Formats: sequence, C-alpha cells, structure tokens
Amino acid sequence: MSVVQMRNNNLLIQAITKFFAGFLLISVLLFLPAGTLHYKNGWIFISVLLIPMLIMGIVLIIKNPELLQKRLNAKESESEQKKIVIFSGIMFLLGFVTAGLNYRFQWLMLPDWCMIAFSLVFLLGYAMYAEVLRENTYLSRTVEVQENQKIIDTGLYGIVRHPMYTATILMFLSVPLILGSLISFVIFLFYPVIIMMRIRNEEKILENGLSGYIEYKKKVKYRLLPFIW
Repeated sequence: MSVVQMRNNNLLIQAITKFFAGFLLISVLLFLPAGTLHYKNGWIFISVLLIPMLIMGIVLIIKNPELLQKRLNAKESESEQKKIVIFSGIMFLLGFVTAGLNYRFQWLMLPDWCMIAFSLVFLLGYAMYAEVLRENTYLSRTVEVQENQKIIDTGLYGIVRHPMYTATILMFLSVPLILGSLISFVIFLFYPVIIMMRIRNEEKILENGLSGYIEYKKKVKYRLLPFIW
C-alpha cells in the first residue's frame, strides 16, 4: 500500500469517526432533554445537517482530501480563537439542551411550517458553504496563514470577505427554528456576535501574514453582509 493510500485511509477513518461522534453528541443533547426519541424536529435537523455533510465528505475525500484534512483539524493555536471556540461550544450546548427541554415541556413550540421553511434556509446556507469550499482550497477550520496561500477575490469572495461565516450564520440561526424553539433561538443569537469577534481577530492575522490582504480589504469592503458590515 502506498503512502498516499495509507494517508487517505487514515483520513477516511478520521472522517467517519467524527461523523458518528457528531451524530451521537447531537442526539444526546437533543433527545435526552426531550425525554423521548419521538422528537420530530430533532430528527429533521439531524437529517438536514448530516446527510449533506456525508455527501460533502464523500466528494472531498475523492476530489480534495487535503481540504477535508484541513476541515477536520479543529485545534486552534491562537489564544483569542481558543476563547471564541469555548464560547461557541457553550452556546451550542445550551441551545440544543434548551430545544430538547422546550419540546419536553412544550414551552414555546413553533408550528411545523416554520420547521419546513427554515430547513430550506439551512440547506441554502449549506449550498453557500459548499460553494465557498469549491472556491477556496485554503479553507482551514482554524485561523492561520498557510504556506503558499493566495488571496481569493472571485465568486462569493468578490461580494464579502468572509462568505463562509455568512453561510454558517444563515445555517445556525435556522437551527433553533427547525427545532421549534423560540427560547433556543434567543441563545443562538449570540452566534453572529461570536463570529464578529472571530473575524476581527482573524483579519489582524491575515493582514500581518497574508500578502495582498490589505489591498483585498480595500477592494471588498464588507465582511459578512453587503452594505451592512
């Protein structure tokens, strides 16, 4: 077996392990507080999250295993980013558990049409996310400047400087609405704030380490939303 085949096999095992670990974690955070497996909104969310993720993973391991490896690497080296990751984890934990409890006690359940509508919005965000991955092969999950990294200023990167974060905000603000919990939605409103903190620190790193980034900022003025920020 060649070195490349061994590396790809290890990558496949790592990807499968993380996929099922994510499934188990989300299931525990949703269905345990809900007190039942008959939480329809929870299963819908898991489906719209994990089925596209599985498809995307298969495409990446065939077409671009290097990018998949970058996406699987979630260990931040920057102290500021480590804090942001912790804040994000707390938000997701509270948001999912609250959604499960909301279903168990029927506090403020949203109608089924809301679940369907925002499932479509979530998938739209996923499509944007996939397009960003196609455009930018340097798209690591951690904030870093990679060797031979170049500025991407076409496609979605010609509209905003951080289209991946725009996509994830669209996705994750849809999550509590898919889960049917207005209370959980309030918790998830912290996500855009967390992303703004991440971007401010990330842009300092890119300005210092990525050639041409300051010029790119002048060309593409908005970070997340055209004409807003």
